[in-house]
Amino acid sequence: MEQLGKRLKKSKNLYILLLPSFIWVIIFAYFPIYGVYMAFVNYQPGVGNGGFLMQLFTSKFVGFSWFHYFFTSSDFYILMRNTLCQSLLSFALSFPAPIILAIALNEVKIGPLKKAVQTASYLPYFISWVIAANIIVTLLSSDGAVNNILIALGLVSEPVIFMQKPNLFWLIIALSNVWKDSGYNSVIYLAAISGINPELYESCTIDGANKLDRIRYIILPALKPTIVVLLILSSSNIINAGFDQQFLLMNQTVMSVADVIDTYNYRYGLVRGMFSYATAIGLFKSVISFILLVTVNKLSKKLSDQGLF
Repeated sequence: MEQLGKRLKKSKNLYILLLPSFIWVIIFAYFPIYGVYMAFVNYQPGVGNGGFLMQLFTSKFVGFSWFHYFFTSSDFYILMRNTLCQSLLSFALSFPAPIILAIALNEVKIGPLKKAVQTASYLPYFISWVIAANIIVTLLSSDGAVNNILIALGLVSEPVIFMQKPNLFWLIIALSNVWKDSGYNSVIYLAAISGINPELYESCTIDGANKLDRIRYIILPALKPTIVVLLILSSSNIINAGFDQQFLLMNQTVMSVADVIDTYNYRYGLVRGMFSYATAIGLFKSVISFILLVTVNKLSKKLSDQGLF
């Protein structure tokens, strides 16, 4: 305790700067955890006396009934299939994309060109999904740019109605994620590349190595710790296919492949008012994400001696 007091006193200015973030985490991340109890009761707003907390903790306790209801529902298989397939496909395309982009940008030696490409790749990240979805729908419409190009190249004879093709919806979601996030995520890898000792490049050049050798033997090994950490963090989101893009791009024609856990949760939790059911689904997702995070981290430490904890 004495050493802790000395450390606090020595770095008090840093801890004061940290205090607002600490308070924010407590209020918005830890304090609402009591709401998890809603998954184990039959909560109905406005039923009972008192405020929200009184109504919540006096609601009828039903145990794991809501979880059983979800697992045995006819929608469970379809939701898990759509969620996992969309997540895995997006992960397969989105995870390597920023690494490739960062390495490519690092090889560009023309300053203005490099800045222009960086700006163009970063920009989609700062566009809301509402605007991004409208751009995607416009590009893929029957008279959009994509159909015009395909017809001009002679690849199709008539416009393809992309947004009404269930077999294309998962790919559209995955490619839209790549387009929107790759530029911003490449910043992390560019920062790691910039930390490489220039003498390594010089030694590699003296030894007669070309650019591909330099990427293989210098850049990729230097990126390995960053890749492992981001891979572990990304693995915990496999069960989270997202909400915004699915909700904005889906329609009744592709509903069978577009409906994921997040959109289903919104529909039953907020639209239909089944708050306890929605909380149970959310808790299920959180538990699965936690298990994935711990499991992948453990495997990473065994295979590469690197992990988050």
